[in-house]
Amino acid sequence: MTDRTGLPPSSAPPDGFRPGADRSRPPAPGDLALPVTGAKLLTAADGRPLRVVDLPADTDWVPLGTLDGTPAWATDVPSADDLPGRARGWASLAAEVPEPHASLAGRALAVVTWRRTHRWCGACRAELTDLPGETARRCPACGLYVPMQLSAAVLVAITRPGPAGRADELLLVRHATGPTGLWALVAGFVEAGETLEAAVHREVGEEVRLPVDRLAYFGSQPWAISGPGVLLAGFTARAADPHAEPVVDGRELTEARWFGLDALPAELPPAYSISRWLIDATVTARRR
Repeated sequence: MTDRTGLPPSSAPPDGFRPGADRSRPPAPGDLALPVTGAKLLTAADGRPLRVVDLPADTDWVPLGTLDGTPAWATDVPSADDLPGRARGWASLAAEVPEPHASLAGRALAVVTWRRTHRWCGACRAELTDLPGETARRCPACGLYVPMQLSAAVLVAITRPGPAGRADELLLVRHATGPTGLWALVAGFVEAGETLEAAVHREVGEEVRLPVDRLAYFGSQPWAISGPGVLLAGFTARAADPHAEPVVDGRELTEARWFGLDALPAELPPAYSISRWLIDATVTARRR
């Protein structure tokens, strides 16, 4: 797996994006600014973050962490009218900017959306207060602790031996919703009380009715398209029965097919996604 610099995540530059919630000092004019309006971000024309000095002096800022050592801040704005920058969805932004910028933008969307939807205590209805140094809130009346929660999801690149003398094959599927024209990987959300590995076996069984083995962890990616606070965990696996054919569930999937690793379709997931990283890594591994 590589990021947009071509380096594996473990070899990425030591700074990059580091999430945080430090409010020990106020925002400086040159700090990075990520205004969120609805489900979009305001950015400079080239997709890079604005600066704090670009926004009104009375802006209410929320800490996000640092990007290459520079503090970054988010703010929730009801309208982009009269504000600088261009409103962008996360998908179009992630397709253009380096990976650390995409991660920062995803965190801005996640944090602002969480704060927007977690203002009141779900136990006693009092207004929640921020906890210093944490992306969390606490109820001053009943003491309820409300951390920002993540939704874990898994996706898996399943391969099997190809016909004699041919390349191995990769299972790709088409979904009933979302970008229905893409050939993607089997994926799904993890249930409460379930391990990541168990979720892979369950999702593959539910969606294409195939048993898999040789399950191996590949890597992870924060994902801001399926909803704020989603973390994707990628795996590779082999079909336990190399002769078995997928049977789609007819509800989440419309089609599932085996493709030779030397004859993959053009309609693959975007280059910034872990789904594509998995596919590309699978192709590369089979060439060695």
